[in-house]
Amino acid sequence: MATPTIDKFLTEIAGILREKNATQLRDYMVLEPPLPPLYNQIVSELKTSYPVFNQAPLEAKCKEFIPEYEESEEGGSWTSFITFLLKYFTFLRDVNVEQLVETHDMLKSLLNQCILALSASTGLVVLPTVISLSRTLARLAIGLDKRPDLIAHLTRRESTSGTEEAGERVTLVESSANVIREAFKKCLSERSGNASGLDRSGQPEGRRMGIYLTANLCLKLFFHCRKLRSAEQIFGNIYQQSPPLARFPASQRVTFLYYLGRYHFANSHFYRAQLALQAAYSQCHLKCLKQRRLILIYLLTANMILGRFPSTHLLHRPESQGLQEAFEPFCRCIAKGDLATFRRLTNLESENAEWFLRKRILLQISNRCEVLLWRSLARRTFMLSGFQGDTTNKKAPTLDLQDVLTLATLLERRALGLDNKPKSTKRPEHTNSIFMAKPTPAPEPEDPQGYIDPDLAGAMEPSGPDLPNIDTVESIITSLVDQDLLHGFISHKSLKFAITGSKATGALAAGFPNVWQVISGKFDDEVPGWVREQTSSGLGRGAAGPGMVVNLSGARPVGAASA
Repeated sequence: MATPTIDKFLTEIAGILREKNATQLRDYMVLEPPLPPLYNQIVSELKTSYPVFNQAPLEAKCKEFIPEYEESEEGGSWTSFITFLLKYFTFLRDVNVEQLVETHDMLKSLLNQCILALSASTGLVVLPTVISLSRTLARLAIGLDKRPDLIAHLTRRESTSGTEEAGERVTLVESSANVIREAFKKCLSERSGNASGLDRSGQPEGRRMGIYLTANLCLKLFFHCRKLRSAEQIFGNIYQQSPPLARFPASQRVTFLYYLGRYHFANSHFYRAQLALQAAYSQCHLKCLKQRRLILIYLLTANMILGRFPSTHLLHRPESQGLQEAFEPFCRCIAKGDLATFRRLTNLESENAEWFLRKRILLQISNRCEVLLWRSLARRTFMLSGFQGDTTNKKAPTLDLQDVLTLATLLERRALGLDNKPKSTKRPEHTNSIFMAKPTPAPEPEDPQGYIDPDLAGAMEPSGPDLPNIDTVESIITSLVDQDLLHGFISHKSLKFAITGSKATGALAAGFPNVWQVISGKFDDEVPGWVREQTSSGLGRGAAGPGMVVNLSGARPVGAASA
């Protein structure tokens, strides 16, 4: 039976392959509904002339128009592409878009074959098609993950078929990311061209053009399913083999730096996180408000943990709409050392707790910012009751830890609502026992204490509110000194904190140094995962490596003195 539409389609595909027009090839590989009329005609001819049970005639039809080997000086094989094209026709013929899970499986299989075609010597022409299919698969996987009713049977099947030795269950989203990761590996392991991976104009060469496109799709899926270990492998591979990030388009740079910042944030490397997020925010286009806002949420949080609060100007930018109401209360209470307000804001029942939890930043704020809050509380106590020092008698400024405990206890009681209960002035009533009926004893349980672990036998249960004591305060102040957030020493005998170096700058400046300056001074600007341009010829990272020639003509013998 005649198939004029399929013949025309294959003729045009053959011409595209001869011209190596990768963009046009991607545009011809249409998948998503609604299909154009031409593709509906192709589907009709496929169902009529090439039924499901016999693929051989369809494969022969593809080989009729596309030779298995390229007729040119470079040569090359189209065998894997023909197999991909056969799978593409099969997808168009058999797919039922109402069955999303089956569609996902078919699309994943199609992408697998397309990646195999990418691996061939002629595979560069397929790269845009791989990216397009990967984006479609990523969208479908995330959409299915938001419909647990559609994938419940997959979860049950995987949980019952798995064993304890098999490790953690691979979700549908992660399985999709693993397929796209194969494309990422093909792009990263490109060996054509020079060792730098750049052409004469300084742009990524060959399949390397797809490194960050495929990596960003993988990272999107891994972060969605919270598989940070898999994301770590992506960052590690890029850090070792990729050309500099600055050589790639801005959209790819911004997306990659956003996920890199999120990764370091999740691993509590907040200084590295803010470096990556700041670069992403600075390079993101001003009109991309949604993307700038998403970056800004984590950038604000990282900076707040590092002791650097946002300016009013930043919080009034278009992308900051609503963020001032969320972050400003935290900044105020941290600066004041207001434990009561901080406890209320970090409570799971607070107004914005659900939003902070959804962004996965509440626990970091609660745990990390409390350190800064205690520093502010100590500073506030010193300003109220601390000894400011006596230069005449050479006495250092001191802070009594008992005063810190008093203020901290007051604020903790306020947070627990214990100081607002009015004391009763009514005299207690004393009822004569002769007018009281004898109470009926309640039946004793068979085991009044229940099961008690031997390790906990005899342990006292805490009673009353969990308020700080002097040991807690002493431990916290010691920790702040150890982190260089307080400058001085503690007299454990007299329970006082003494400030050193106050003669030059004053007690407050010497004893309570700037948090941001202290923390940033402990780190360099190296961010693992971020490949930057080489700025020096020294023996730093990337100066020499496997396969590179090192000139040793001027090297001296070991132990020789310098000239």
